[in-house]
Amino acid sequence: MLSGSRIPFQLQRLRWHRTAAGVSLALLLALAGGDTAFAQTAADQVAPELTQSDAIDFEADSIEYLDDNETVTAKGNVVLRRQGKSVKADTVSWNRKTGEIVASGNIRMVDENGNQLFTGKVSLTDKFQTGDMENILLALREGGRLAAVTGKRVDNGHILLNNASYSAWDVEDNKGCAKNPSWRITSRDVIYEPDTKTVKFKGARMELFGVRLMPLPGISLATDGRAISGLLIPNLRFTPSNGLELSETYYRRLSNNRDISATGYIYTQAAPMLSAQYRALTDQGVYQITGYATGSNVIPVSGNTITGAREFRGYLFANGRFQLSPEWSITASARRATDRTFLRRYDISRDDRLRSMVEAERIDSNSYLSIAGWATQTLRVADNQGQVPIALPAIDYRRRLPGTVAGGKLEFQANSLAILRSAGQDTQRAFASAQWDMRRLTGMGQEVTLTGLVRGDVYHSSDNGLTTTAIYRGNPGWQTRALATAALDIKWPLVGKFWSGSQVLTPRIQIAASPRLRNLNVPNEDSRAIDLQDGNLFALNRFPGYDRVEDGVRLTYGIDWQFEAPRWRVKSSLGQSLRLTSNPTLLPDGTGLANKLSDIVGRTELQYRNFLKLTHRFRLDKDSLAFRRNEIDAAIGSQRTYLEVGYSLLDRKISSTIEDLKDSKELRVAGRVAIANYWSLFGSGVFSAGNTLNQTQVVSRSFDPLRTRLGVAYQDDCLELGLTWRRDYVTTGDAQRGDTFEFRIAFSNLGFR
Repeated sequence: MLSGSRIPFQLQRLRWHRTAAGVSLALLLALAGGDTAFAQTAADQVAPELTQSDAIDFEADSIEYLDDNETVTAKGNVVLRRQGKSVKADTVSWNRKTGEIVASGNIRMVDENGNQLFTGKVSLTDKFQTGDMENILLALREGGRLAAVTGKRVDNGHILLNNASYSAWDVEDNKGCAKNPSWRITSRDVIYEPDTKTVKFKGARMELFGVRLMPLPGISLATDGRAISGLLIPNLRFTPSNGLELSETYYRRLSNNRDISATGYIYTQAAPMLSAQYRALTDQGVYQITGYATGSNVIPVSGNTITGAREFRGYLFANGRFQLSPEWSITASARRATDRTFLRRYDISRDDRLRSMVEAERIDSNSYLSIAGWATQTLRVADNQGQVPIALPAIDYRRRLPGTVAGGKLEFQANSLAILRSAGQDTQRAFASAQWDMRRLTGMGQEVTLTGLVRGDVYHSSDNGLTTTAIYRGNPGWQTRALATAALDIKWPLVGKFWSGSQVLTPRIQIAASPRLRNLNVPNEDSRAIDLQDGNLFALNRFPGYDRVEDGVRLTYGIDWQFEAPRWRVKSSLGQSLRLTSNPTLLPDGTGLANKLSDIVGRTELQYRNFLKLTHRFRLDKDSLAFRRNEIDAAIGSQRTYLEVGYSLLDRKISSTIEDLKDSKELRVAGRVAIANYWSLFGSGVFSAGNTLNQTQVVSRSFDPLRTRLGVAYQDDCLELGLTWRRDYVTTGDAQRGDTFEFRIAFSNLGFR
């Protein structure tokens, strides 16, 4: 026998790379001092049948050769690698007579997908195909673990495992202590199919917290992380509108880039419902189509009495995006429901508008083009669908000239919009504009920006009398308008130390001027929701959209303050505007801009590490300093235990004849409390006070609850459990008020079929 101690090379580790296991081991014989003629013969016998794709990399601390049975044994940190696969073991032996390779001791095998197999002893072929195994642990790349007492490979290449169990739980925690899985699947037999990369169970049963539950016929897993066709975990829920609900989904994987799922819903107080979803990923983009369908009696949103016979009800949602070239893309979305309460009754969505759109965009380094169309279905109680506009087409083109013009940047814009209504005013608009901006830094550190804007508009409208609000109508027929705006904006950042951090104090002033415009001659379609806020205080035009433009001369002033220190960050701003002309304004009372001196607006953000975040936005009455807008959003705590509070007050006193949004007051609370390692309690509530215009048209009094929720949840590495109670306090048509209970369970890395 020749042992590794007699190797004539002074190497602590052997590394050899040859075209096959037989060649590598035969050469190791020669290095070990064996018969050179024998080594050459062995190589000659094996090498002619081998290709470069059969290459094996071999490493070991030492080798020995037993001449009696022609066996080569490698010992100490033995590593074999071939085509993305690897085997690591304490000992590997190769029998020249039989060609069998046997690995033993702390074996770890890794396949080309990253799945790891741990065992005590295994026999291998020269292509790393396994034979008999003992005490097996298979750690899948996607996180699951499969353990078995014994295993073997059969003639078709499949691996049979006996007395196996599977769980998605790590066997040890981060301290190396053993962990008991919250759930596992025990199975009499398990079949691993390497060609399809699938693990199939026979005679499987589910165990949850150590309690054996129902059998799981036909369960299977994918070792490469792909989705598998089959039944998903059912959902259970109770709602006041539909009673007890049981839903089950069947998922079908059509190909690597397409799948489809179908869900059936059974209710104790409603007819069954079906839904389906199709998804596809193409070379140029992605899209999905989702649909719901059922038949039931519709209760009008204005009452609680069923009218009419049972009719078809449903919902369609489809969207997608396609990148046709580096510059061109198309985005589309379609949403449509048969009636205004279907989504709320079946808890699909609480949206009060369903928007459908299509848009083609071209973007390059200096230009932008958008050609779009928009349509909206209203689900609000008081809205007239005939008054809801359809925008088709909406075209916007912008081009920025490279380089500078007179020391500044010049950008052109062309825009066109057509608004159509089935029972309302129709409007068409087009304009072209040019904007020039020059930014300079002075020697004292001031940032000075000079802006000039010129624009020409053309409008055409008809059926103007169908618009209820007079100041939105404009004059019928063709109307033209020309406008120009000039603005000077000066900022002066002052940087210094403060406490244990640094601060930046930035006074800011802006002067903007526009000639007097005949704003009321043209329709107002996109500039209705005017409201002074911190975000538009220094805008060239405080009106949203393009249909209304501020004229006259105004002076706007404010100050920004930013403070940063270890763990702390504070940002705050405060500002006001002064109109320098005496011309009457078209800005309505309550918007904060109706008088010469505007209201005071501000914003403050406070953050302490990741533990506390507070945002406060406000608008104060210029005379009484009363809050006209007061919004507070606060979050405190960690990811597992936290409290979130939101408060909003709108006390603008805007006339209801010219403004769609009424005053309101709302309080929102949400929180979660972690218990032990995996349990938590959570809850949330929405409370309203004042005159609130919402989908239900309910006028609340003093912080009446609109919706509350409480629940308990369990979540670990491989299991999620949740029981939720929710109460709705308002009935809208057949979406009844009352209590909803929902039970949810999800297992990681587990699929049914």
